[in-house]
Amino acid sequence: CNGLQHYAALGGDEIGAKKVNLVPSDSPQDVYSGVATVVAKRVHDDALAGHELGKLLDGKVDRKVVKQTVMTSVYGVTYIGARLQIHNALSDKEIDWRDDDQLYHASAYIINHTFEALNQMFLGARNIMKWLADCARIIAKNKDPVAWVTPLGLPIVQPYVKNQNFTVKTVVQHVLLHDIRKDLPVNTIKQRSAFPPNYVHSLDSCHMMLTAIECKKHNIAYASVHDSYWTHACTVDHMSKILRDQFVELHSQPLLHRLREWFIKRYGKDGRVEFPPVPERGPLDLQVVKQSKYFFH
Repeated sequence: CNGLQHYAALGGDEIGAKKVNLVPSDSPQDVYSGVATVVAKRVHDDALAGHELGKLLDGKVDRKVVKQTVMTSVYGVTYIGARLQIHNALSDKEIDWRDDDQLYHASAYIINHTFEALNQMFLGARNIMKWLADCARIIAKNKDPVAWVTPLGLPIVQPYVKNQNFTVKTVVQHVLLHDIRKDLPVNTIKQRSAFPPNYVHSLDSCHMMLTAIECKKHNIAYASVHDSYWTHACTVDHMSKILRDQFVELHSQPLLHRLREWFIKRYGKDGRVEFPPVPERGPLDLQVVKQSKYFFH
């Protein structure tokens, strides 16, 4: 599964779920094309209003321009990183750039519209990402690394600390050494930015393991590489049913509420550390995933 599918399920986001094939449809939905369409419409409206960059980029925004940014948005891509992605995509376009400065401002202009489109289309996902990041910031500011336990019982601790560098000077050369002891102060910024994607990755790995376990129970040959699940042709349909059932079973649990309870128990310090409430869940009926042909294909 991709990260947006997990976020849509976590937040019960009906609109986002439709964009990432959690809901049955007659044809597969392409989230990258969906975002590109929204961004292109915004650019076109700006062009009609006389906006200089809007007029320059009108008709130039397509799936390729926004794909990498949309793909990495759920994994904590920063504004700077996203702008560079758009910069590289725009530089491949046959556009007569006045200078590098114009290309820079054009990429910043497109990334702003892209983030706004993502907020519009995946509001539930963005709210959950913010909640996860806020919890991580609270934990790290209290000088603790973020830790949690997956639904399968695997404990995870984020290892990000402020590595200290020092230089050893010799007659021949200067050698830069890194102190990577685990008792160094935690890196608050890294703990915060890395937690949302790491948590979603942990859910994705749980889904894979649950699918593998259930396949074994049914004597179905199973293998996986990254986000691809494999079996023999004669058992593909059976595996497809299993992986949908396991996704629904996984996300039918109160995952975020359990996570918050874990944080309170581990880091609450007798009520002195408070965590924000879990974002309100939307009305998505997870059972529809079982009938979604293009959920995993």
